[in-house]
Amino acid sequence: MIFREAVRADLPAIVALLADDVLGKGRDFTEVDEAYERAFRAITDDPRNHEIVADDDGEVVGCMQLTYIPGLGRHGAERALIEAVRVRADRRGAGLGRDMMEWAIDQARRRGCAMVQLTTDKSRTDAHRFYARLGFVATHEGMKLQL
Repeated sequence: MIFREAVRADLPAIVALLADDVLGKGRDFTEVDEAYERAFRAITDDPRNHEIVADDDGEVVGCMQLTYIPGLGRHGAERALIEAVRVRADRRGAGLGRDMMEWAIDQARRRGCAMVQLTTDKSRTDAHRFYARLGFVATHEGMKLQL
């Protein structure tokens, strides 16, 4: 298993992972369209954004987006944001999600980030326990405004 930057050929597998999710079923499509193409280009063209895939012998079995955010807080510290973490259904429960998160945390540490943060939907209680086992602490209450 390797973790690597996604390439355009990975996009259908990434979109399938996003759609194969309780929340994703209601908001994501299974087919790659221009909106996904545009978003993928925006991510890959931005040096602070990385779409990462878990590649098992050429097969995409997981994905996540890793974004580095500069800030003035914490004495100008950069932070890493991990979002859209997905593991293919037939690979869940075997430690791949933990391996992906540990890899991402290590990347942030190597880059000198002061912290790693993420958001997780309030309904995902299993995910909350998973992230807590990795050392994440629910220190803030997040809010969103849908546009």
